[in-house]
Amino acid sequence: MKNWKSRMDESILVCVYYGPNGERLIRRGCQIAKMLECPIFILTVDPNPLDEMDAERIFYIDRWKQLAKEHDVAHFILKDNEKRPVSKVITEVAREKNITQIILGQTAQSRWEQITKGSLINTLLHEIPFVDLHIVSVSRYIPDEEGQFVKGVRAYLEQDGNKYRLEFKHSNNSIYEGIFFKEVGTDFDNGVFKFMKDKEVLHVKVADGIVSELKHIEIKGPFFIEDTNQDNNEIE
Repeated sequence: MKNWKSRMDESILVCVYYGPNGERLIRRGCQIAKMLECPIFILTVDPNPLDEMDAERIFYIDRWKQLAKEHDVAHFILKDNEKRPVSKVITEVAREKNITQIILGQTAQSRWEQITKGSLINTLLHEIPFVDLHIVSVSRYIPDEEGQFVKGVRAYLEQDGNKYRLEFKHSNNSIYEGIFFKEVGTDFDNGVFKFMKDKEVLHVKVADGIVSELKHIEIKGPFFIEDTNQDNNEIE
């Protein structure tokens, strides 16, 4: 991690939770960090230990780690197996890293209503009044579906002879769980299946709903994942 010390001694913390908007919040934070020439920390908090997380959450975490590596001043922090309130964890990290700016995402109008009643935002304002909070309306960020793939959905692979069949419902025959990214402009199940195998993330080609072999292929371009795990946490 590159050491920066700007004229204002700024330090940014981006708080992300599982969903399609975390990557965009990270990119925004990195842009601000670049302008200020200051370090940036990317934080996600999960009550479950890392080895008990499902494939979908692991995908998000791996992607956020990758984004951190792409920026010299970024550092990813995962607080797993965390039973404390999210606000307590954010406050602790903010103090440890001398954070001056925090970026959060808000998704639904109901969550904005919660702010006035005193939830995460008000708690942070009380706990760390020395930090500037940036609340980003996620409605401003709509995934760009003009790329190679449409938004990913949860899917499964079942053994079918020497091949694997793509299914969208879990069954006793499901061998692998992952995310299916369908190619733009096709009416068939053509695209890429992303999953964990032997603690490694693999992308395999899907042609008409069939995976001929579990051979990793390199993918260029963004992935967008449907947020199928809505949570009461207010960081997005």
